[in-house]
Amino acid sequence: MKRMTAVLAAALLLSGCRAQTANEIRIGLITPLTGDVKTFGESVKNAFEMAVDEANRAGGVAGMKIAFVVVDDRNDPTEASNAANLLINRHKVHAIVGSVTSKATIPVSDLAQGSKIPAITPSATNPKVTVADGKRKDFMFRACFIDPFQGRVMSRFARETLRKEKAAVLFDASNDYSKGIAEFFGNDFKDLGGKVVAYESYGKDDVDFSPLLTKIKASGADVLFLPDYYNKVGLIAKQAREKGIKATLIGPDGWDSPDLVKIAGDAVEGGYFSNHYSPEDTRPEVAGWVKKYREKFGQTPDALGTLAYDATNLLLDAIRKAGGNDPLKIREALAAIKGFKGVTGEFTIDGNGDAVKSAVILRIVDGRQKFVKVVDP
Repeated sequence: MKRMTAVLAAALLLSGCRAQTANEIRIGLITPLTGDVKTFGESVKNAFEMAVDEANRAGGVAGMKIAFVVVDDRNDPTEASNAANLLINRHKVHAIVGSVTSKATIPVSDLAQGSKIPAITPSATNPKVTVADGKRKDFMFRACFIDPFQGRVMSRFARETLRKEKAAVLFDASNDYSKGIAEFFGNDFKDLGGKVVAYESYGKDDVDFSPLLTKIKASGADVLFLPDYYNKVGLIAKQAREKGIKATLIGPDGWDSPDLVKIAGDAVEGGYFSNHYSPEDTRPEVAGWVKKYREKFGQTPDALGTLAYDATNLLLDAIRKAGGNDPLKIREALAAIKGFKGVTGEFTIDGNGDAVKSAVILRIVDGRQKFVKVVDP
């Protein structure tokens, strides 16, 4: 009961909750505003509210104004479940955006499916978000590519571009995102003729990685894949360099936060990671988005916020095509999206509810993210 009360208080505080009216579309956002990845949650909330505000200033969608409720899930699966239940059963939302990480979004997807409320995650990349045990969750969608794709992107980059022969993988065994992408990377690296010489795991509360890094150093790995979020990657990178590990550090989109360099310092200098967009992209959609986000918030939008902007606009486009707030019609419109032009690229939703789109690879140079290349599906 205490947890539900805390979630309710957060929703009331953040949204100015009021009685629902007939001529409105009500959308819920689930995002981690506190906890270990709060920078993700903050940028997602900023971008979501920008998209909704732009739509409302243009007259709403399908002749209706958009009302919203924002709930903090603290990047915790139980809190995410509580948040989804609150949005569905108390606030009677017509659709949900969220959550952000895979471990929080998987339970949300199950509840959305059971309640037949369409949901779209900006950034949860684990395949289980939209498909579990071979069964499609047809009310769940995503605006990002999935982990098998970005695992393959980084394994091929390590083998074919960096010319690495021996990989070490260090991952969080309790985290679906970290564990899943570690497997995808490792399997593909071996398929490409490389050797995985160390494959080590840790727990979610671990902060001392010395024993694992000692094994990795002894393995002779020339590339170290770190599939986790920026807070853990920063700690591991510092300890790896202190151990004298010279391997090139690479990883997935979970690295994307200004706090990575704040935590790791120059330990991540020269590292590479896959991501969903680069603010250096010269496309007009990117330039316009970066300009208006910087003007409003005084910083460059990260990929998580940018995906949230795209995800919200994808949902609003589906509501527009559905002609109203009927959840079933919104679901059908989401499933039919093809060629939607967003900031992070052009979207087509496939049969699993996943976005088919390109990835980018970024490198950390002088403490900043520098664009390296685009990788198409």
